[in-house]
Amino acid sequence: MRNKKLIAFEVIQRAVDGEPEAVDAVLRHYTAHIKYLSMYKGRINDDMQDRLKARLIESILKFRFDR
Repeated sequence: MRNKKLIAFEVIQRAVDGEPEAVDAVLRHYTAHIKYLSMYKGRINDDMQDRLKARLIESILKFRFDR
């Protein structure tokens, strides 16, 4: 198991509720992973990075705890 710092549950709840600061905190948490996924031939593909960020925001706002 990795020793990565997790996002606080309260931050996730606020992000799901649409609070901009919380959504930004989640994006900052995953910035390194998004950059890694958007690498192509040793360079960061800005279009891919923007798409990944947009998909993450969509997923945050669609997420429901009651399922």
